[in-house]
Amino acid sequence: DIWVHELLKSAKIQLTYQGSDVPELEKALKTASKADTGKAGKPEFIGVVKNFVLVIENKAEVSQHAHRDNDGNLLDDTASKQAYALNGALHYARHIINKTSYKKVIAIGVSGDEKRHLITPIFIDDSLYPRELPNVETFVSFNEANIDHYYHREVLGESSNEEKTTAEILKDAQTLHEMLWKGGLTNQEKPLVVSGILLALREESFKGFSVEDLTGDSIKSDGQKIYDAIKANLTRADVSPETKRDKILAQFAVIRDNRKINDRDSKSGRTLLREYTEFLRTSIHNSIRYAQSADDYLGMFYGEFMSYSGKDGQSLGIVLTPKHITELFCELVNLKSTDRVLDPCCGTGGFLIAAMHAMLQQTDDETEQRAIRKQRLMGIELQDYMFTIATTNMILRGDGKSNLHNFDFLAQPASKIQKDMPCTVGMMNPPYSQGGKEDPEKYEIAFTEHLLDSLCEDARAVVIVPQSSVTGKTKVEQAVKKSILKKHTLEGVITLNNNTFYGVGTNPCIAVFTAGVPHPKQKKCKFINFEDDGFVVAKHVGLVDNGTAEDRKQHLLDVWHGRTESVSKFCVETTIEAEDEWLHSFYYFNDEIPSEEDFRKTMADYLTFQFNMITHGRGYLFDNTKNDE
Repeated sequence: DIWVHELLKSAKIQLTYQGSDVPELEKALKTASKADTGKAGKPEFIGVVKNFVLVIENKAEVSQHAHRDNDGNLLDDTASKQAYALNGALHYARHIINKTSYKKVIAIGVSGDEKRHLITPIFIDDSLYPRELPNVETFVSFNEANIDHYYHREVLGESSNEEKTTAEILKDAQTLHEMLWKGGLTNQEKPLVVSGILLALREESFKGFSVEDLTGDSIKSDGQKIYDAIKANLTRADVSPETKRDKILAQFAVIRDNRKINDRDSKSGRTLLREYTEFLRTSIHNSIRYAQSADDYLGMFYGEFMSYSGKDGQSLGIVLTPKHITELFCELVNLKSTDRVLDPCCGTGGFLIAAMHAMLQQTDDETEQRAIRKQRLMGIELQDYMFTIATTNMILRGDGKSNLHNFDFLAQPASKIQKDMPCTVGMMNPPYSQGGKEDPEKYEIAFTEHLLDSLCEDARAVVIVPQSSVTGKTKVEQAVKKSILKKHTLEGVITLNNNTFYGVGTNPCIAVFTAGVPHPKQKKCKFINFEDDGFVVAKHVGLVDNGTAEDRKQHLLDVWHGRTESVSKFCVETTIEAEDEWLHSFYYFNDEIPSEEDFRKTMADYLTFQFNMITHGRGYLFDNTKNDE
């Protein structure tokens, strides 16, 4: 009861223990006896969240979780309802439906303890037909913030709002890609044109730009007008020094200089640039609230453009990080508003956007928020056009772009980076598959070491890399792992869903370190199998939440931060050596004690096999007679 109470408290749900402070429910419980005697019944916890009743029955042993008939249906005889958690919870749910005005009940059976347990929800409405839902690890799906989403996704089978938004964005990206294709733009130029137009549209509110001014004028082209608006907005956003502004403007010159997108069509009388700008203003600029979300919209567009062109950025080692991973990074390191964050391979700026979003949510002080934007977000990007996209992204989010730099991270001494931009948190998704005998410094694990060396002492660092990089498949990588442990501490590694980078074919993991502190010999690291993260591949959309992602993430964070225990199947805590493969699969051992039912099934299978062999004349396989000789 205490453990379940703590789970409810952690999920910010208030239910009443063995009774209800809701008069209608309290009255119904007076006749809710599981023995059907008409006397009182007392579920462990009951209460109302929005218009849903939650009722929980819990038992101390997993063997008391549920009692079913041969077809898998929950039995409703008195003995089953009294002895088994799920049967009892369903009994109370049916009684509430029959005796109250509440017509949506989620009955939850809980069995076991903090380490080994089962938590099974059942939804029931006035049809009285119970719908058993997938097991959960926490109650976070049932709190006020999440229960509607859970109901629509798990019970009604509808797409989540997030999925609809993602689908709409990807549909816009597809439409826009087809429009950009008409202009003969290269893969690098497409996202630059999009980001440049979005910057120009910001000048509309200052009367410095208007879509209606894009008339295809032969004296001052549409591209020149957009270019001038971009220049004005970069100045207005205080992008400095001037050399940085000039470098960014040079990338946007394609908008001004590409004849094909500036020429007026003889039939429509409009330029392709006018079409692009109208589409972006209608579908993106006016509908997406940039500053209120951790979404990397330009990153999504970029990834979509790459996929339509038959490439995914792997030739450059570019693998864009999904939003749920960038947000998870912030939570794994307990990101604070006072932290200074460095992403040395910032790409389109996804980690910095997530970090800024998380940090701004922690304070209402305008001076503090300005300091976050201006002083606490550091990014480095080698590719000129990616640097331009990242800068645009940060401007669209309301500043934060002043500490983005366009240079080769690996070419800079770690001590110089540490001095010039001292940071307390490092986040990185390094270029993939770039290392080799000729370029050993480009191995993902070598990028990781350089990041750790570049951070302040006691800084937290979190990286997402291919699993192969932490196994040490080459001698160089093994040597780097040994070098890392001499200077830094490995906190743990989380094995991720193989579809995290959908369509790329990389099996990723997250590694978390403390920088500048040599790894203690007896330090116990956490190795977690988070392959079941609640995300699945949806046709034409990509990776989406199947309704359990919030629950799965909450359980991961509870285990990672030591708020709850877990079975070794999910998490192993152990000391390590540099030569080890730093993955859950390397350290995993099965510590689950077989149940009596498991033992009986195994023995039955064995005896069936033995009988089958004897009847086929192979009884000698079971002859245990020893030869004295």
